[in-house]
Amino acid sequence: MSADRETIAVYDARSADYATMVSAWETPGIDTFIAAMPHPAYVLDLGCGPGLDARRMLDAGLTVDAVDASAQMVRVAQAAGVTARQALFDEIDGEDLYDGIWANFSLLHAPRAAFPFHLMALKRAIKPGGLLHLGMKLGEGEGRDGLGRFYTYYDEDDLVRHLTMTGCTPAARFRGVGKGLSGEESPWIWIHAHG
Repeated sequence: MSADRETIAVYDARSADYATMVSAWETPGIDTFIAAMPHPAYVLDLGCGPGLDARRMLDAGLTVDAVDASAQMVRVAQAAGVTARQALFDEIDGEDLYDGIWANFSLLHAPRAAFPFHLMALKRAIKPGGLLHLGMKLGEGEGRDGLGRFYTYYDEDDLVRHLTMTGCTPAARFRGVGKGLSGEESPWIWIHAHG
């Protein structure tokens, strides 16, 4: 499944705006995620954006594999001292590599048909019992936001079902509402699941 070029182009063009926006946020779930990691720990930041979460994990002593589909976001993350690399969801492979996977509002850009395959790749890549953080917007259907980014929306039961079918065990959950780069307010959820 190829990446959505229009979505990546928006992040390339608006990387500075996005970095400024997320730098003002408190990232829900990150403290719990970091606290759950063994030391030393190797984690994947899938869709690292400007690298702020990866930087926080590095500062906490974790080793981070930070990846993003946007070349410009990778450059911004690298400027923040994060060793980031460009990669698409399809390029995540390997087995039993990571103690944790931080997929915070990244997989919501994957088409619904590809979502189960991406989750399976993450399940293979995480060590047994490792922690997967999945942040997604809540809703129905697929479509583009006001900036042209592609989104797929799920309800909580759908996400739990997908995780369970993948062999993960959903645990903690948290819901919220917020505005993103487009200025549109939307409900979201994160779920922590064990691989």
